[in-house]
Amino acid sequence: MTRENALICAKEAVGKLLELGFSVYIDCSYKKHYNNIKGIVFGDFKRNVEECDIIIVIGGDGTILHSAQFAYCYNKPLLGINTGTLGFMASLESDELDKLSRLKTGEYVIEKRMLLSAKINSPSSSKAFNALNDIVVFKSPFAKLPDFEVSSNGITVSRIRADGMIFSTPTGSTAYALSAGGPIIEPDMECIEVTQLCAHSLFARTMIFTANKMLTLTCKTRDDEDIYISIDGENTMKMSDDKEIVITKSDKVIELIDISGSNFYKAINEKLMRPFK
Repeated sequence: MTRENALICAKEAVGKLLELGFSVYIDCSYKKHYNNIKGIVFGDFKRNVEECDIIIVIGGDGTILHSAQFAYCYNKPLLGINTGTLGFMASLESDELDKLSRLKTGEYVIEKRMLLSAKINSPSSSKAFNALNDIVVFKSPFAKLPDFEVSSNGITVSRIRADGMIFSTPTGSTAYALSAGGPIIEPDMECIEVTQLCAHSLFARTMIFTANKMLTLTCKTRDDEDIYISIDGENTMKMSDDKEIVITKSDKVIELIDISGSNFYKAINEKLMRPFK
C-alpha cells in the first residue's frame, strides 16, 4: 500500500466495516499504520486469506490483479475499491464507502469471470499459470521481429511477424488488448481473444475463439534474440525457440463482488470515455 490515498481510504473502510460488526483481518506488516484503530486482527497474509469470507482490495487495477490470484486459489470472492487512475475492475470508488453496508444486507451480486490457463512446455520442463486479464508474449525493445504461429486444436490459424501476441479473457479485453486495437467483450462471455502487437501485415486482425479451444503458440527468433512472456503483468520470464505455450480456459474462476450496481457499459462510459485528470 504505497499510495497515501490508498492508506487513507483503507483506514476509512476499516472503520466502517468495524462499525458494521465485521471482523477485519490485515497483514501484520501494516500494523504500524493502524495503531489507533481497535478491533483489527493482524496476522500472516495467507492465513488471513484462509480465514476470511471476502477479500477487499484497495488500489488500482494492478493491485486487484495481484490479489486476484489469492482469491481464485482460495475460492474467496473479491471486492475492489478503486484509488488508482482507472480501476476498471473495481466495484466501488473511494468516495462510495457508505455502500459497504450492502455487504451486511446482501444487496450485491457476485460475477463469475473465466480465467485463462497457460502451460509453457519445453523438452525438459513444463510450467502452468492462470491469468484473469491476459497472457502476453513480446520481444525485447531492440530485437528483430519474431515469427509467431498460432494453432487452434492443432490447426494453424495464424502465421505472422509481430512485436508480440496478447491472449486475453473477456475481462482483459478492456486492458492491453483494447490498447492494441482489440474489441470490447462483455465480461460474462466465455471466449479467448487473440490480438497481435504491431503486426507486419495489412490484414492482421483480432481473432475470437470459443472457450473450449486449445490454442498453441510457438515463435521463432533471429540471431537468438530475447522473447518474454508475462502473466497478468507479473511472472515475466524469458522464452526460447524450443518452447511452446498452450492456452486454454482455466478450470478455476474468480468471483468479483458488484456492490454498486453499475453495469458494464456504464463503467465503460465513465472510465474509458472520460479524459484522464
